Amino acid sequence: MRKTHTFSLVLVLILFGTASTKAQKSVSDSSIFMTMAHFSYAMQFPGGDLADRFGMNSSVGGGMLFKTASNWMFGFDANYIFGKNIENKDELLSNIKTSYDFIIDNSGLPAEINFHERGFSVFGRFGKLFPVLSPNPNSGVFVMAGLGFLQHKIHIESLDNMTAAVAGDYRKGYDKLCSGLAVNQMVGYLYMGNSRVVNFYAGFEFTQAWTKSRREYDFTEMKKDVENRFDLLNGFKVGWVISIYKREAREYYFD
Repeated sequence: MRKTHTFSLVLVLILFGTASTKAQKSVSDSSIFMTMAHFSYAMQFPGGDLADRFGMNSSVGGGMLFKTASNWMFGFDANYIFGKNIENKDELLSNIKTSYDFIIDNSGLPAEINFHERGFSVFGRFGKLFPVLSPNPNSGVFVMAGLGFLQHKIHIESLDNMTAAVAGDYRKGYDKLCSGLAVNQMVGYLYMGNSRVVNFYAGFEFTQAWTKSRREYDFTEMKKDVENRFDLLNGFKVGWVISIYKREAREYYFD
């Protein structure tokens, strides 16, 4: 009888110890696999050939990121690029301006035309998290690299679309649409709160792209643009993270 009670006591202690170990496996004290949906904003500065066309721009985006228990990370994201800083915009429509330096709309009046930067990027990403200076093993400094696609153009709009010279297919002759293969690197800090409420990242992002014109004819230059471009976008990026991971059981119940 005593041996039976001793065996039962040992069994209970083993199960209790296992339960305690499982209970400790959480975001606060163990590196775990998690899925992260994230939404971001970036302030970016152009370089290379892109600096001849645009000034500072903004980017908003979102994506999915997966972190393994060994802190490898992989995922994808898409970003919308926008801005209003256009270089040499006064020369863009110079061949359709009157001698008084304005464009005539469909009513015979000076047209009101605005210029904006528009574009997007998509990337697949892969990287590593290093849990240093962090509140838990799922936070810390990270490095990531990405491979994807970048596109940008000059968006031209006239008031009420009342200027035929920059409407429809004519607009495409002036918008400088370019796209191509891009690579991306980011160094930042990921913070995953123990309570799931506050999760974010911030860091510096660097993008290099090999682009070319996608239009058949450039009306400004009066020829087809066949030049290969090397575009750079560098900036500071912040993001909000929604984490998804399985909670470990806190208790075992016995009948």
